[in-house]
Amino acid sequence: MIWWGSSIMLSSFFAHAWALSTERIGVAALVTVGFALMARVVRGVNPSGAVAGGIACFLLFAGAGPTAFAALVALFAVTWISTRLGYRRKAALGVAERREGRNAWQVLANLAAPALGAVIFSATGEHIWLVAVLAALVEAATDTVASEIGQYRARDARMITTWEPVAAGTDGGITLYGSIAGLIAGSAITAVGAVGRMIPASQLWIPLGTGFAGMLIDSLLGATLQRRGALSNQAVNLLSTLAAAAMAYGLSIFAW
Repeated sequence: MIWWGSSIMLSSFFAHAWALSTERIGVAALVTVGFALMARVVRGVNPSGAVAGGIACFLLFAGAGPTAFAALVALFAVTWISTRLGYRRKAALGVAERREGRNAWQVLANLAAPALGAVIFSATGEHIWLVAVLAALVEAATDTVASEIGQYRARDARMITTWEPVAAGTDGGITLYGSIAGLIAGSAITAVGAVGRMIPASQLWIPLGTGFAGMLIDSLLGATLQRRGALSNQAVNLLSTLAAAAMAYGLSIFAW
């Protein structure tokens, strides 16, 4: 228990020391510009998405430190790759991402929650907010990769509310291929956070578990409110990342 508490304080100290340093603004700004340009060049985002992603990147880097940025880069990499796998099949199904990349609303739906958490951590220095930030990033990776790989590899999905077979790409549908791929992607983001001492190894289960739970919440919202037209896909994604962050926050209080 003493070692656990020391690990938490050490990881929090490194991140908060970064957040308090005067150099962080300039470094974060330079890195943000480079990252936004790279994301645009590879068509991961359109112009509005590059601006929105740049703002989120800056808040994450300046607020939560370099490891949060590394987790963001890992998130971008796994989602970019999974989006392009099986593009022709997804296009035939009518679920393929536009070739010019994600727009501002799509980007903010996935990154607004972790960016907000980074800002709060910068202001408070409370370690729990780092766990919430990482959980939101894990959820975004898990959900996006699960959806993209499920549409690529599976012909049919199961509706999460009724378990009835539905076409791949249907709102609320889940697949075995997608769920496994999403869990692997979430594990990769979690590992980045652990290696960079964003969170101690003893807390790895929190962002990984809540990120996966957030993906299931996304499917539940998709099967209910989104299918009825009450929520857009962007709203569902935002609520799911917020749910993952909130669950991680609560579990961290309990674990502490």
